[in-house]
Amino acid sequence: MPNIKIVGTGLLGTSLGLALARQGIVAQLVDNSKSALRLAIEYGAGVEAHSEPDLVVVCVPPDSTAEIVIEQLRQHPSAFVTDVASVKAEIARQVAESGLGERYVGSHPMAGREKGGPAAGRADLFFARPWVICPRVESSSEGAELIRDLAIKVGALPVVLSPEDHDQAVALVSHLPQLMSSALAAQLTSGTEQSLGLSGQGLRDSSRIAASDPELWVQIISQNSKALLPLVSSVRADLERLENALSDISAPGALATVHELLNRGNVGVSRIPGKHGGKFANYSLVTVMIDDAPGALASLFMFIGQIGVNIEDFKLEHSPGAPIGLVEIQVLPQSAEHLVAELSKNGWRLV
Repeated sequence: MPNIKIVGTGLLGTSLGLALARQGIVAQLVDNSKSALRLAIEYGAGVEAHSEPDLVVVCVPPDSTAEIVIEQLRQHPSAFVTDVASVKAEIARQVAESGLGERYVGSHPMAGREKGGPAAGRADLFFARPWVICPRVESSSEGAELIRDLAIKVGALPVVLSPEDHDQAVALVSHLPQLMSSALAAQLTSGTEQSLGLSGQGLRDSSRIAASDPELWVQIISQNSKALLPLVSSVRADLERLENALSDISAPGALATVHELLNRGNVGVSRIPGKHGGKFANYSLVTVMIDDAPGALASLFMFIGQIGVNIEDFKLEHSPGAPIGLVEIQVLPQSAEHLVAELSKNGWRLV
């Protein structure tokens, strides 16, 4: 690998340094915050910058990204520069106007967490996640290849898109879900403690990403508003049809309107790629009740492995107010009958 410099030691910058360190590569780190830089170094994400880099990865907030990219291109005239911002077209436009676009190739690892900062960094953050590479006409093919190698080195899956196609895609699969989750969670502010005490896993799943940093998301949404607007308008049209149906649920066609929306939701979920590119609907679901106690989940997984069944995916749901957990296990359909029979025979509690 080339000599790599990481600018910004937040979640993505620190995670990238940790992922490279796992491969024996020591990154050079830079951050305006001395405490963030020190913490990232103490975690093992790299060392302070000390030599001329071959590749600079800019990991700063979106509204500062273009400025820092241009600054790094000027500071290191022989280095290639990329960034990890979640919006690409506007940054690429500003870099192109600087006349330094040949050594810049934008990129975006599709990975993150609700938490930010170096303390949230994880070496496996990029593993098996898409890393979108967004070259423009003037971009050097050598720079794009360097970024592709970087993505592969940290276990990511390189994908090539134009900046414009990238922004359209993430508006649908990332930015719109964030807004919808936040809109849902915002309704909870008016809920009573009694009603919120009935919360189940469905609400937790739907509202999880609403805990994300509002300051960061304001920057992201402001830079991708054009791609987001038609999607939000489409959701509004769906909600208006739903509102009309609910205002007189006994009216002709009202229930059909509700059913049509729910059915389209089923179709949409079925299009989300699952393991090995398959669909979630291809798996059978087996739910097992376990005690909320040390070793309970490990014992279940060990037993399933011993009977020769592979877990394709799983979800753990805790029952509010009860010392139990519900483990939803997804397996291949041909394995489901064998799994259920063996679990039942050996005393596991099935739901």
